[in-house]
Amino acid sequence: MDIALKYHHITVNDLDESLSFYRDALGLEVRNDVPSGEFRWVTLGSPGRPDPEFVLSVPHAGRSQADGDALQELLTKGVLPMIVFSTDDLDGTFERISASGAEVLQEPIDQPWGPRDCAFRDPSGNMVRFQQAAKA
Repeated sequence: MDIALKYHHITVNDLDESLSFYRDALGLEVRNDVPSGEFRWVTLGSPGRPDPEFVLSVPHAGRSQADGDALQELLTKGVLPMIVFSTDDLDGTFERISASGAEVLQEPIDQPWGPRDCAFRDPSGNMVRFQQAAKA
């Protein structure tokens, strides 16, 4: 049996503002932009890779008012799960994303458990980390 991650949902406050981070600063490509009533979902992916894809949506999209309110509260507090990307050039990735004006949470450092990593906040407050495998 072959199991692989297909989608990862990222809850954001403003889709267009978040696109400037995920598409323009990170370099992900828009694969789908789907309107649904007053909301929309935007799917992005890494160029040249079919999976996984990242689906951006606002807290109330496709949810009840109560569930959307609860999710909005968690997003506002900055306690939704982080997303971690891998890269083969952490320092170059850090420089490119820093130059976009993204909030830096951690500059690149070598972690005691192996990888070199850094962290940012997306425009909605989600923690987004990048890591590069330790050199052998």
